[in-house]
Formats: sequence, C-alpha cells, structure tokens
Amino acid sequence: MKKILLLSIVLCGLSVGMVWAAETSPTVALKPVLGDLMAVLGDQKLKGDEHKVERREKIMSLIKRGFDFREMSQRVLGPTWRQIDDKEKDNFTTLMTKLLENVYIGKLEGYSGQTIEFVGEIVKEDRAQVTTLIQNGNAKIPVYYIMKKTDSGWMVYDINIEGVSLVRNYQEQFKSILRTQKYEGLVKVLQEKNRSFLVGAR
Repeated sequence: MKKILLLSIVLCGLSVGMVWAAETSPTVALKPVLGDLMAVLGDQKLKGDEHKVERREKIMSLIKRGFDFREMSQRVLGPTWRQIDDKEKDNFTTLMTKLLENVYIGKLEGYSGQTIEFVGEIVKEDRAQVTTLIQNGNAKIPVYYIMKKTDSGWMVYDINIEGVSLVRNYQEQFKSILRTQKYEGLVKVLQEKNRSFLVGAR
C-alpha cells in the first residue's frame, strides 16, 4: 500500500511538472532570451569591431533559442513557400536569417543600457502576443512579440515595433520582386544583399 502511495505521489509530481512545462506562458519563455541578449549587448568585453565575430555568434545563438526563423521565412514568402521544395525552403530560411542578422543585429549592437518592461500578453490557442516597452531615455517604445506554440515551446515569428510588422514589411518588399523576377530572382537579390554587408565590413 505504501509503495502504491509513494508511486502515486511521484507520478503526480511528474505530471504536475510536465503540465507546468507544457503551459509555460509566452512571457516566461521570452524573458530569459531577451534578458540574456541584453546581457551580451551590454558586456563591455564584447564591445568593438575586434570582438564582432564573437559577439554576433553569441547574439545569434541566443536569438535562435526563442525565434523561429523558418516560420518567419514561410510567412514572409507567402504562397510561394508552398511552391518550392524542402531544400529550397532550407536555403531561403538560411538567407533570410542571415539578412535579419545583417540588418537588425547591427542596430542592436548600438545598445546603450535600455531596459525592457514586460507589460502584458494575449494568448489565443497556439498564438500569442507579448507586449513590452523599451525604455529609451524619457521615451517608452512599444514592441510586440508575436509568438507561436511549437514542440520546442513558445517561439517568436514576428516583431511589431510601433505598428510596423517585420514580417509584413518584408512581405511587401518581396512581392514586387517575386512578381517580376520570380523566386529565383528573389534568391539572387537576398544573396547579393548579404554579400554587400560582407563588402561593407571590410
């Protein structure tokens, strides 16, 4: 009888732990990712061009913990995503991830002690929006993280800053390219854009 009771307690403990892990809120999932990111950006030992490679590697490693770049790439590409094969999807995701690194990480590297305030979340089934405020001087800038519940937990697939969606912004840019140059043309544009950042870094 005691063994059965002990087993029941253990199983109950396991099930509670499993439920807690499964029901971790989007905010709880996002906080450590952004917290660790701010720590890296504020680390004086990683400042300067001489530490750029190490700094970028650390930043991207952290971001990939909480951001679903494949989902982001799929949404950016829209209906064309269904028309390409798995290898092309992998390649496009790689190109898109590199573009976001080149465009946005450079801006993040100008971080100078801003703080993030988590002010709320809205959850609807497997989608969520986490609202934050970036304290920048006397101004508070609203930043919304749009998230999806995956097998790995809650992951960000879009960011909305002051009403501007990252995904929608790229969707609009790519639509005209896809219309005139098709998918192959868009790939070439992304490759050239990423190469231009390498040239600019020399």
